[in-house]
Amino acid sequence: MDRTLPRRAARADLAFVAICALLFAASVAATLAQHASMATMGELPLPGGGSLSMLWMPTCGRTWARAAASFVGMWIVMMAAMMLPSLAAMLLRYRAAVGARVQAGRLAGFTLLVAGGYALVWSALGLAMFMVGDAFAMLELRWPPLAHGMPSITGVVVLLAGAVQFSGWKARHLACCRATPSVAVAVGPAGAFRCGLRTGVHCCCSCAGLTALLVVVGVADLRLMAGLTAAITAERLLPDGMRAARTIGVLVGGGGLLLLARAASVG
Repeated sequence: MDRTLPRRAARADLAFVAICALLFAASVAATLAQHASMATMGELPLPGGGSLSMLWMPTCGRTWARAAASFVGMWIVMMAAMMLPSLAAMLLRYRAAVGARVQAGRLAGFTLLVAGGYALVWSALGLAMFMVGDAFAMLELRWPPLAHGMPSITGVVVLLAGAVQFSGWKARHLACCRATPSVAVAVGPAGAFRCGLRTGVHCCCSCAGLTALLVVVGVADLRLMAGLTAAITAERLLPDGMRAARTIGVLVGGGGLLLLARAASVG
């Protein structure tokens, strides 16, 4: 047996981790820059004490398509910052699973294809989020009762996001996110890309509640983003992922109850 092979694999994995760390740092820096830019966009006050972020609609001189492209670009950078810690762990499991069956040079390409499939799913979700957010923003502007009830709606969404953390849906998709990809279906360019797509779908489903929380509370809230990054990473990497998910669910659900209480006191 060639003893240099394990050393080469270890060096390749170390280089991969270093690249992921650099990408994470770059995505965090880009997210901070985006946050500073979004702070200049302002918000539109609404009845009921709420406000509407201009992020969800075309501003003066911008088309809908341009606004959508801008949002998706921002979303991709944000998701890179939030998901890279857990994604890197999954990609390391992928490399360990298929590394013995492919050459080192091809393994790097396959890893990139897995990451590309994963990113494509999250990009599609970002576009869907913008479409829903834009439509909802138009409804808020045209139907004052909806705008007046937004604080209560936000509280309900956050409460439901906490409840999702206890569901069988969450458990199934989280287990898939934590699993090692099957070597039988993850080798080769097409298999690697499909592996990334499947992982992306499971990840989006597992994060459905937390993603909804981010959208309704504030996409540009850096403290919330940092908290959700820690929460998602804990779910994926701690020995008992569902225990972490349930703990997060208790905290999120409690936040939802506080928001509902605040909305009731104002209303």
